[in-house]
Amino acid sequence: MATEDGLESETPLDEVMEDIRGEVVRRVAAADRDANRDIYDALENE
Repeated sequence: MATEDGLESETPLDEVMEDIRGEVVRRVAAADRDANRDIYDALENE
């Protein structure tokens, strides 16, 4: 359904999917930091 300013309103499913996407991004970022901890530490100390 379109609103007056032309943007579609979010459905409950859209909200849940956005939450899931955000959680996936956080988990991937955390896994990347853990897998590359030595590189992150070296950059931080540079």
